[in-house]
Amino acid sequence: MTNPVLSDIPPQVAALKPYQPGRPVADVMRERGVSDVVKLASNENPLGCGPRARAALAAPDGEMLSRYPDSAALALRAALAEKLQAPAENILAGNGSNDILELAAQLLLAPGRAAVYSRHAFIVYKLAVAARRARGVVVPAHDHAPDLDGVARAAPDSHKRAAGMAGLARAARDDEVRLVFVANPNNPTGTFHESGAIRGMMKRIPKHVLVVLDEAYFEYAGEAPPGDPGESIRMLDEFPNLLVSRTFSKIHGLAGLRVGYGVAGAEIISALNRIRQPFNLNAAAQRAALAALDDDDFVSQSRALNAKGMAQMEKGLDALGLERLPSRGNFIAFKVADASACFERLLDAGVIVRKLAEYEMPNWLRATIGSEGENIRLLGALEKAAGR
Repeated sequence: MTNPVLSDIPPQVAALKPYQPGRPVADVMRERGVSDVVKLASNENPLGCGPRARAALAAPDGEMLSRYPDSAALALRAALAEKLQAPAENILAGNGSNDILELAAQLLLAPGRAAVYSRHAFIVYKLAVAARRARGVVVPAHDHAPDLDGVARAAPDSHKRAAGMAGLARAARDDEVRLVFVANPNNPTGTFHESGAIRGMMKRIPKHVLVVLDEAYFEYAGEAPPGDPGESIRMLDEFPNLLVSRTFSKIHGLAGLRVGYGVAGAEIISALNRIRQPFNLNAAAQRAALAALDDDDFVSQSRALNAKGMAQMEKGLDALGLERLPSRGNFIAFKVADASACFERLLDAGVIVRKLAEYEMPNWLRATIGSEGENIRLLGALEKAAGR
């Protein structure tokens, strides 16, 4: 960096690469000269958003556009409180769940402190930690999943790996650690830990360390029946050092509006409120999320489409002889001989997926579960692009 203003940027920040989102459809159309592009890179809902959310935004009134939004998101938090069976004071609305992750890092991290996260975990954890000049403690994964308890595996090389497989719970005992990030289901691998395993991990985490349980794909995981707030929410009374983050971007199809929320003890939420930006959730996002929250039919339809599409993709990838990871999200990761070359060939065919090299998975790609036609399009293009 030649600009003197940037001369004192910490090395861990200077070494970062900006977050790489999925390629925009318009860019691929222009760059590759294709008129029909399928985007399966960003885990968006192939059904779009639900009819209730769409209706809520159909006729915006002047005040929604010209007045500042409710900074406390009172109506949305009240509705979430009823849905989650938790007090509204235990809920924080955010500009996507990413806002919740960043606020947790901002609250607790500083130079000389550390945060723990798994290898192959959501890249934003690393970015948020480095931005606070803190140290990231990366715990080796087991079968591409976060290692919750560090129990040595019965594998031929387990004795060689045991020292490095401290697990998230044991790594959290580092004196500098104040924060642990766990995604469940994990992005980008799709792996999932049942609630009993999460509870077991929480029992081993020191009480002064905050655990952020990132449940962006909670509704797709299928552990809780429709309408059930989930076991993680019920754990909050037992573990005052737990913060659960969720989003409206995935199953509710509101990724373009950026709506997320965090649930934790009232003291944690109060502390986060002190540092969040005022008006962090815009009025249109609040209105759409409030409508989407009660659209149970759309959520059920989205779940059913994803389950059908997942089975379709698993069968198709197996037929192509490609290794895949079991997924409880709305995406699937699969291995190819040359991920970069395959990715480029898929772009030429008008299909956008996600490379996982930045997640230390250089030979893997990740694809969103799309509609039946989109999945057929991907599998057909993949047969040629992967040299099968």
